[in-house]
Amino acid sequence: MSPTGHDGPTGPTTPAGHPADGAPVRLEGLLKVTGAARYAAEHTPPGTAYAWPVPARVARGRVVAVDDGRAMAEPGALAVLTHENAPRLKETDDATLLVLQDDRVPHRGWYVALAVARTPEAARAMADAVVVSYEPEPHDAVLTPDHPGLYVPDVVNGGFPGSRERGDFDAAYAAAPVRVDATYTQTALHNHPMEPHASTARWEDGRLFVHDSSQGATTVRETLAGLFGVDKRLITVVSEHVGGGFGSKGTPRPQVVLAAMAARHTGLPVKLALPRAQLAAVVGHRPPVFQRVRLGAGEDGVIRALAHEVVTRSSTVREFVEQAAVPSRAMYTSPHSRTVHRAVALDVPGPSWMRAPGEASGMYALECAMDELAGAAGLDPVELRIRNDTATEPDSGKPYSSRHLVECLREGARRFGWAGRDPRPRSRAEGRLLLGTGVAAAYYPVYLAPSRARARAERTADGVRFLVGTDATDIGTGARTVLAQIAAEALGVPLERVGIEIGSTDLPAASLAGGSSGTASWGWAVHKACRALGGLLAEHGGTVPPEGLATTADTADDVPAEPRHAKAAFGAHFAEVEVDADTGETRVRRLLGVYAAGRILNARTARSQFVGGMVMGLGMALLEGSTTDPRFGDFAERDLASYHVPACADVRDVEAHWIAEDDPHLNPVGGKGIGEIGIVGTAAAIANAVHHATGVRVRDLPITPDKLLGAAGGLSR
Repeated sequence: MSPTGHDGPTGPTTPAGHPADGAPVRLEGLLKVTGAARYAAEHTPPGTAYAWPVPARVARGRVVAVDDGRAMAEPGALAVLTHENAPRLKETDDATLLVLQDDRVPHRGWYVALAVARTPEAARAMADAVVVSYEPEPHDAVLTPDHPGLYVPDVVNGGFPGSRERGDFDAAYAAAPVRVDATYTQTALHNHPMEPHASTARWEDGRLFVHDSSQGATTVRETLAGLFGVDKRLITVVSEHVGGGFGSKGTPRPQVVLAAMAARHTGLPVKLALPRAQLAAVVGHRPPVFQRVRLGAGEDGVIRALAHEVVTRSSTVREFVEQAAVPSRAMYTSPHSRTVHRAVALDVPGPSWMRAPGEASGMYALECAMDELAGAAGLDPVELRIRNDTATEPDSGKPYSSRHLVECLREGARRFGWAGRDPRPRSRAEGRLLLGTGVAAAYYPVYLAPSRARARAERTADGVRFLVGTDATDIGTGARTVLAQIAAEALGVPLERVGIEIGSTDLPAASLAGGSSGTASWGWAVHKACRALGGLLAEHGGTVPPEGLATTADTADDVPAEPRHAKAAFGAHFAEVEVDADTGETRVRRLLGVYAAGRILNARTARSQFVGGMVMGLGMALLEGSTTDPRFGDFAERDLASYHVPACADVRDVEAHWIAEDDPHLNPVGGKGIGEIGIVGTAAAIANAVHHATGVRVRDLPITPDKLLGAAGGLSR
C-alpha cells in the first residue's frame, strides 16, 4: 500500500471469468465480496479520532449560545467545534460547504456544532449532550404553484436557459384539434446510497490527506484547496472504492470539510461518517415539482404546439434549479414550443443532483402527457411516438449524430408482446387483479469532460506489463473494468496484461462520475494515452527497454466546445402492472427496456446499469417520497424504514436490451453513457400502465393505494 493509503493497481481476479456474452467480470469483484475493498470510513490511521455532527433544531434563525459543558465531560471527549472556534474557511460558490462559519441557521438540519472524541460512541454521546440555544425566525418551507416568490432563473442546472420559446405556442395550441392540458406533481426524492457520506482526514507537515466517499476526488481536492487556502499540490484525496452516490456525492459534501476542520483543530486524524438520519438535510435531493404540460396536435397525432412549465424550489443557501422542462426541447417535433422553469428560494435543505436530474422528472410528465395525447387522438401510444420522431433537435436545430428511438420502440414492442394490446382501460383482469401495460420513451444527453491519463509499459519476469492510471471514480458502475478493457483494446494486448489505477489525486486529473459522462470522458484519455504508448513501443521495435516506457494524455483540446451535432442516448420502456381492486396495491409484473446508447463496452456491467436504473424508476413511480414538514422545513422520512425503496419482492421480471449503434461523431470509445437513462421514462411507463389497468389517471407520484382508491368511483366499479 502506498503512503496515501491507495490500494494500488487492480488487475483481473480471474484469467477468463467471462459469462456467455463474453463480458469480463468486475476486476475488483473479489476484493468487494471478501471485504478487502476499503471504503472511506474503513481507513484508520494511528490515533484516529471520531466526529459526530450536531444539526440545528429550528427551521430558521440564529445560534445564540452553545453549552458544551456536559459534552466535554464525556469520557474521551476532545473538542466541540462551533462557529466561534472552528477553523476559518475561504469563500466558495457552494455555500453549503461553509459550515460552522457564522451563527446563521438557514434551515433545520444545518450543522451548528461538531463533537470530536476518541471513540465513535463517545462522539455521539457528546453530540447528544451539546445544548444549543436559538433565536428562531419566521420561515417559509411550502412550495405552491403560485408562490409569490417565484422567479424565472437565467440558467438552470446544466447551464441551460431557464426559459425558451419558439414560434407562437398560444395560437398553435388554440388552433390544434387535439389537445392535452395536464399537471403532474411529485414530492422530493432522496438518493440514499448504500454507503453513507464519509471522510477520514489528517494533516501532516502542512499536507492534507483525505479518504472521501465522493464521485470525483479531483473536484474534492480543488474545493478543499480553495476552502483552506492550501496549494492543491499539498492535498491528496483518495476515493478508490465508493458505495454508490446517485449524484449525491457528485460535489463535495459537508462531511469532508468538517473532517478536515476537526483534524486541523485537534492535530489528529479524524473520521466522520454522516448518520443516515442526517443525510436528507445535508447531501441534496431531487426537488418537488409541479409540471404543467400542454400538447396540441393534428388529427394525425403530430404535435403542433408543446408547452412544458415547471415550478420547483431551491434553497436560500445555494441556487439549484432542476432542468425538468429541458427534455421537452429535445424529444419530439414541436414547431411551436414554450419551456420555462420557475423557482422559489425557501428555508429548506438544498436540492442537488439525483440520478438523471431534470430528465427523470421531466420525462415522467412529458411521457404521461404523450400517453394522454395518444388516447385523445385515438392512436396507439407507440405509434404516436413514432409519428413525432425527429432527425434534428427541435430547440437547437442541430442534426442528431444518431437517434434510434423508433428502433427501440419497435424492438421493445416486439419483445414485450405489445401487438394486439386492447387500448381500452380496465380491459383485462384476473379475479380482483386489474392488469394493464404502458410504454414511455427514454432520453439522456451525451456529456463529455476533459480528462487526463497515463500509461506505462514495464518488463517483468512474466513478460510486458501495462499500467494505466487516471483519477476516475468507480461508484459501483464497473468503470474500473471498462477502462481496463479500453486500455487493452487500444494496446492490442490481453486484458490480463493491464493493471488499472483509479480514485486518487496522485493520478492524472479526471472529471467526476456524473452525467453518465465517466466512461466516455475517462475512456477517451485512456485510449489516447495507450495509443501513444503503443506508438512509442513500435518506435522501440516492440521491445520495452529496462527503464520502461511511459506516456501521458490530456483531452482538453479534443473535447469540442461547440459540437456540430446534438448527441443523446434514447430508449423505450414497457411495463405491465397488476392493481388489486380491493386494496389499491400495485405490483409491477414486468419491466422491459431497449436502448440505443452507442457502443456497449461491457454487456455485464451495462445490463446492471440499465436494470438498476429501471428499478430506481419503479421506486420513483410507486414507493419513494420525502414529505416536507411545513412546521420545520425538513423531511419526515429520514431512514430506510420510512423512505421506501424497492425490495426484491417488488422486482419480479426486469429485462434490458440494446440495439447496435455506431456513431462516428461521439468519441474514440464510441459510448454515449448508460448510468442514468434506465430511470428516465420508467416511472411514466408504470403510471401509464396503471391507468390502462384501472382507468384512473394518477398524476401525482408516488402512485400509492390511497390515490387509486380515493379516485372518483374507486377501483371496484
